Amino acid sequence: MAGLWTNLLALALLMAAPAADETISLAPAMEPLRFLVGHWEGAGDVTDAHGRSHGVSTIGVEADGRVLLRRDHTEVVDVAGKRTEGFGQLMVVYGEGPGVRADYMDGEGHVIHYGPAVVVAGRSVEFTSFEAPGAPTFRLRYDAVGAERLKVAFTIRPPGQATFQPIAVGELHRTAP
Repeated sequence: MAGLWTNLLALALLMAAPAADETISLAPAMEPLRFLVGHWEGAGDVTDAHGRSHGVSTIGVEADGRVLLRRDHTEVVDVAGKRTEGFGQLMVVYGEGPGVRADYMDGEGHVIHYGPAVVVAGRSVEFTSFEAPGAPTFRLRYDAVGAERLKVAFTIRPPGQATFQPIAVGELHRTAP
């Protein structure tokens, strides 16, 4: 029965998002990120939970092409396959000044403000959160693998540490434009 609800939720999320394809205009700052637009499904490893995640994601064009809105739902299971958590996520990606920034929020109450992203047009984008004394720094990276797949890595640099460590890594495949 739980599988049915997960499938219905995934279908509802995919149907709720506006269609986004190459005919939709994007502002110049957002055009290099067009490769992210679409409906996605994927799975990956969750390092801090020692399990796996599965999720659906829709990245749509909003605000007359000046904003990308990412809507996700993620389910996490432990090594035995038992569901340990599930949560919704939103991320707003927008041009500001000469760069691209983003703000992330989720159903667990987390908020991350990302500073200027490093963008390789049509190929990758890396968001790094603003640094604050005593707080971790987060990094979210998307890499295009052809037109139909994205590699995703979410990492953390704990306070006082020099290197980023993985939280979750995985791959998404496009289910619709």
